Amino acid sequence: MSTTQPPRVLITGGAAGIGAAIVERSRCDGYTPVIIDRAGDGIRADLSDPDDTARALSEALADGPITRVVNNVGAVFPGSAEDQTLKDLELAWSLNLRTAVQVTQALLPGMKETGFGRIVNMSSRAALGKELRSAYAATKAGLLGLTRVWALELGQYGITANAVGPGPIATDLFNGANPADSPLTRDIIDSVPVHRMGTPDDVAHTVAHLLDERTGFVTGQTHYVCGGLTVGKAHV
Repeated sequence: MSTTQPPRVLITGGAAGIGAAIVERSRCDGYTPVIIDRAGDGIRADLSDPDDTARALSEALADGPITRVVNNVGAVFPGSAEDQTLKDLELAWSLNLRTAVQVTQALLPGMKETGFGRIVNMSSRAALGKELRSAYAATKAGLLGLTRVWALELGQYGITANAVGPGPIATDLFNGANPADSPLTRDIIDSVPVHRMGTPDDVAHTVAHLLDERTGFVTGQTHYVCGGLTVGKAHV
């Protein structure tokens, strides 16, 4: 009888929303999800705190290397250009961007030793520009830069790095940052060419493709899961 263990995939912010959908899809695809979040049944940690992040990573790697990672954790900090506080900017940088760097750096030695790795960074369509999103858009755009650099640096080791940019997805995070009675929210939804909001499962499906060992010739790319929004009103 084989004693081979299912491959593990580390998912930050996997307790709810898009992260939870990625966790469930990963299980269906035969992976063992390793979740780091401030809530839920996985490894509990405040990922906005570098020290707590390091502790959680040490716990996650105690059972050996993890060669797949979804840097999913993130938060929106709404504010106009005049009103975006430096405190929110620093928190957005730490949670949305620094965490991805710290997590990936912790996993890279194992990926290199194995000669295989899949890195998926959760960006956002807002990286292309959106009102009241200075901190959020800047940090999510930063993930696109990291993705491209990592693709160039790590390809020789069998490691791919790609980004996913969700558009309007029906999650508590979206609903909290985009009030249903706001004209801006209605305008976003009405602009989607497929005439519906996305679902967390829509995003999880794209992530699953990028985590697959057969997707070794796709790297440095940003996959927008937006119902066509990036080629419509909010085009690139």
